[in-house]
Amino acid sequence: MKISNIQAYPISFPVPEDKSVRLGIGKSVKRDAVLVKVETDAGLTGWGEAHHGRCPGAIAKLIDTTIRELVLGMDPIDVSGVWAHVHKMQISSHGMGSAAALALSGLDLALWDIRCQVADMPLHALIGGKRKPIKAYAGGISLGWQATTSLVDEALDYVGQGYRALKLRVGDTVLRDIERVSAVRAAVGPEIDILVDANTNYSLDDVRRVLPAYDELNVGWLEEPFPAHDLSVYQRASLLGRTPFAAGENHYTRYEFAPLLASEAVAHVQPDLSKAGGVTESLKIAAMASCYKLRVHPHTSATAINMATTLQFLCGIDNPGYFEADLTAYNPFRDQLANTLPYVLDKDGCVTAYDEVGIGLKLDQAFIDAHPLIEGPCYV
Repeated sequence: MKISNIQAYPISFPVPEDKSVRLGIGKSVKRDAVLVKVETDAGLTGWGEAHHGRCPGAIAKLIDTTIRELVLGMDPIDVSGVWAHVHKMQISSHGMGSAAALALSGLDLALWDIRCQVADMPLHALIGGKRKPIKAYAGGISLGWQATTSLVDEALDYVGQGYRALKLRVGDTVLRDIERVSAVRAAVGPEIDILVDANTNYSLDDVRRVLPAYDELNVGWLEEPFPAHDLSVYQRASLLGRTPFAAGENHYTRYEFAPLLASEAVAHVQPDLSKAGGVTESLKIAAMASCYKLRVHPHTSATAINMATTLQFLCGIDNPGYFEADLTAYNPFRDQLANTLPYVLDKDGCVTAYDEVGIGLKLDQAFIDAHPLIEGPCYV
C-alpha cells in the first residue's frame, strides 16, 4: 500500500462577540484549524489535524506542496519511516522548523488513522493501551480575563457539570490574577484542583510576586509563565515557590522536550499532538517524561480530531495526566465536525475514549467544505 494523495483543508469560523474570551494572547475573534486528508492506493483514507500556528494558509500550503512531494508513494503503515524522512528533509536540515513540525503532526495523525483501519483496532489498543477513565479539567478558550463574579459563576457551572479541575487564565496583572484565583478558590472549595495558565505573559518579577499567593491557594500548576525558549528563566523561577510549572504546548519534537525535561524546571508535561510531531513523536515524549516520573497532560487543539486522538493517546501511555476538555462556549469544530462529540464527561469528572476503530469519529466532508479559511488574526 502506498500514499497516493495528501490534501490540506484550512478551515475557520468567526467567534460571536458574546462568546469571545480575553486572555494573555488577546481577545478571540475567530478559530482556525488545518485538517489533513491522506489517501492510499488501497482505497483507505485517513484524517489528521495540524495546528494552524496562527498562519493556517501557510501551513496548508506547506502540506500541499513540499510535504506532499516528500511522502507520495511511501508506505502509510511505516509511520516511523515517514516521520524520519520529513524530519530530516524539513526540520533538522535547512527546513521550516516549527511550521514543518505542525504539518508533520497533522500528517502523522492521519497515518495512524489509516493504521487503525488496517488493524481494525481503536488507536488506544494499537499503541498498547486499553480503554480507561481519564481525569479531565475544564479548559479550552474559557475562564478568561473577566469580572470576578462572572468568572466565579462560570467556574461553578463547570463544577456542577462534574469537573473536578479547572484552568483559569492569568497573566493579566498580579493583583487581578490573585483576586480572580482567590475568588474561585473561595467559591469551589479546597477539593477542586485549580490550574492557571499565563499564556507566556509573565515576567520573572511577576512570578516572584504571584507565587506566594498561588502557593497559599494550593494552585495545581502555573502553565507557561514564559515563552517556550526561555529555559533559563523557567529554571530560576521554579525555585521561587512551591507551585509547580507546566509547559510543552509550544515545544516541538523530542529534541525540544529533552532539555526541558533535563532542566527539572517543569513538573507537568504538555505536548500537543497536532504540534509536537503527532502520535509517533508524542509516544516518545511520554516515554521520556516517564523516566523523570512525570505525567503527561496534552494540550488540545481546535477540532474533534485532535481531542479524540488525544484521549486515545492518554489511554495508551503509562503516565497519563489530565485530559484538557474544551469548554469553549462556541466551537463547531468540536461539536459539528463529526458524527458525535469527541468526549463525554462522567459523574466522576473523567472522560473515556471510544472503542470503535481509530478514534471513533466519522467526519462530515460537507461541514469541512462549508468552513473555508477566513483571513486575518484569530486574536486581537
